[in-house]
Order: sequence, then C-alpha cells, then structure tokens
Amino acid sequence: MKGIKKILFPWMIIILFLIIIFVFYNRMEDNYIDMGEDADLPTELHPIVEEKKNELLDQAAAIDIDVVITDETRSIERQNELYEQGRSTSGNIVTNARGGESYHNYGLAIDYALVDDNGDIIWDIHYDGNDNGDADWFEVAGLAKELGFEWGGDWENFRDYPHLQMDFGLSINQLQRGMRPTPDGTRDEADK
Repeated sequence: MKGIKKILFPWMIIILFLIIIFVFYNRMEDNYIDMGEDADLPTELHPIVEEKKNELLDQAAAIDIDVVITDETRSIERQNELYEQGRSTSGNIVTNARGGESYHNYGLAIDYALVDDNGDIIWDIHYDGNDNGDADWFEVAGLAKELGFEWGGDWENFRDYPHLQMDFGLSINQLQRGMRPTPDGTRDEADK
C-alpha cells in the first residue's frame, strides 16, 4: 500500500499542475480572438499600438527630441527581404525574424530613429540633441517602456535598438495560429 502511495502522489501533483496550467491558458485566451490559421495579416497597427506610438511622439517632442517612426506593419515579403539582408544580400543583418516571425507582421511593432538638428534621420544611440546629458535614444526607449512597449534594446541575444513592440501576451506561435488581441486588448462581453 505504501508503495502505491509513493507512486500515485507524484503523479497526482503532476496532473494537478497540468490542470492549473490548462485553466490558466484558457483564461488567458479570453482576452483574444481566435481567427483561425487562415487569418489575414493586418495592414495597419493595432489601435492601442497606434495610440501609444502617437503618445510616444508627443512625449518625446515635449522634451525636445525629434523622433521618426521608420517602420510599422510589414508584409511577409518585406520581412523576408530584411531577413536576407546581410545573409544572401548586401548590408548588415538587421533581424533574426523571417516572414511571419516578427511582431511587425501582426501590427504590433514599430521601429524608430532620431532626427538631428540638420533634419537628417540618424540611428546614433549616443546622440544628445536636447543637450540634457542623456542620450536621446535611451530617453525615447524609457518613455516607450512607460507606455507599455517592450524595447528591443533590452534583449540579450540580439539587441534591436530601434524596435518597440506590444505583444499583448501573445507569442509568435499563437499569432501564427490566428490568435489576435481584440482592438481594446480585452474581449467584449458579447464575445464571452
């Protein structure tokens, strides 16, 4: 009898753990729409990403930093072109994401750069155009993070300094399977 308890107890804990994960996962999906694997890719930014992008531009301008958005929603073809850059085409490697593997493909990411005093777009992360002793690039990243963006400059394996994204808790795998955040980031009562 003791032998059976020693065997059953760990399995009961494992089963309980799996049930908890299953319940949590299903609750998490309540905030999203499952559009199926054949879901069309968006052609514009998610409404919340668009709103927060505009707030970022306004907040940066308020502290005398001129920011330009250099990229928003990308097609699969454009993402593949960028992936090939520095690999099979000339230029530096700018992404490790193939088409369908980037939050840009789902309208959930933007890239930014700075505009210097001459009106030129620059990617100099040390530039201090507002002369306050702090690099403008990092000031913008700080503002973006306060607005809810994840900044690619914080990534360990591939620091992507121009990149900002909001994933709404969705992985690339979930997005590829057709999961999408609702326009306001939550599910309407009528959908529940």
